[in-house]
Amino acid sequence: MFETHSRRQFAKITAATAAAITFKPFYILHAKPKVDGEVIGHGSHRYKVHQGWGNLDASQFPVNNCHEMVQDSKGRLIMVGDEVKNNILIYDRSGKLLESWGHEFPGGHGLTLWNANGEEFLFISDPNIGKVFKTDLKGKILLTIEHPSKVGAYKEADPFKPTETAIGPDGTIYIADGYGSQWILRYTSKGEFIDKFGGSGDGDSQFSTAHGIAIDYRDKANPTLIVTSRAHNAFKKFTLDGKYLSTIFLPGAFVCRPVFKDDTLYAGVCWSRLRYLNQTPNSGFVTIIDKANKVISNPGGTKPEYRNGELQLMVQEKPIFMHCHDVCVDNDHNIYVCQWNAKKTYPVKLERV
Repeated sequence: MFETHSRRQFAKITAATAAAITFKPFYILHAKPKVDGEVIGHGSHRYKVHQGWGNLDASQFPVNNCHEMVQDSKGRLIMVGDEVKNNILIYDRSGKLLESWGHEFPGGHGLTLWNANGEEFLFISDPNIGKVFKTDLKGKILLTIEHPSKVGAYKEADPFKPTETAIGPDGTIYIADGYGSQWILRYTSKGEFIDKFGGSGDGDSQFSTAHGIAIDYRDKANPTLIVTSRAHNAFKKFTLDGKYLSTIFLPGAFVCRPVFKDDTLYAGVCWSRLRYLNQTPNSGFVTIIDKANKVISNPGGTKPEYRNGELQLMVQEKPIFMHCHDVCVDNDHNIYVCQWNAKKTYPVKLERV
């Protein structure tokens, strides 16, 4: 069952955790990353770090920010970034580059794979130019969704900077305007506008950086929509037609996209609240949540702790990561981590142990 927390509970938790963390030295910001092979994580979800897994010749295949990664039905790992020399890099699981393409996505940010009865497509979100593109796996653009003012959903002056998409079981396209006006917009599979919900604010059904979105099929008879509200340190649950249901509060963790593998939810944490409970640079980690929506492991972060059923503040423990922007989980439950603003770092592999 999802945990819903009121603002009063938020204040109570942050006050308690602030008192607890005040007495701890901030060694985290000054520690040095350890070499490959270190094991991180908690409980049954522990991983060996392979920092050089995705490294390539930067003169031929440069990256700027490695934003997101998905795995196709052939097991290929497809990554999107904002380097127009090669927006898309496609790896095999050994870290070998198989293919690269894409020069028209200067803000290549969100990447969603849709398997439509055996035929696979990509949805690429570009907040820099304010468009969402549907492509085939070779990069051919099949559909473009532009500023919502063209369909009467926004005013022309309203910012539209889409960060992510999700595709519903009936083909409905959900677009998270995470860097823009904070709406979740629904379109038919043909790109026809249906409606929108959410918007900017601190209400339960509103968002503060609606950065990621995914369909939650863990209850197969009743799929729901999970949306990131990153500055709220939360995932929010909605019906597929946009009715708010509940919130998973993740104190301290500025989570990015929700990623599902079997009954488990994974997410990159871009920042955590290290200093004075503020958003702190270079403080990312990965968080892992079970079917009951309890955090069970934080690779690179502090061990999750619950007191009287309430999750306590989570922060970076080891400076292995800078800003975790997304994760991809393969069939062996290894994790591939994409980072933003991380000195042009290629994806890092976390091998399940």
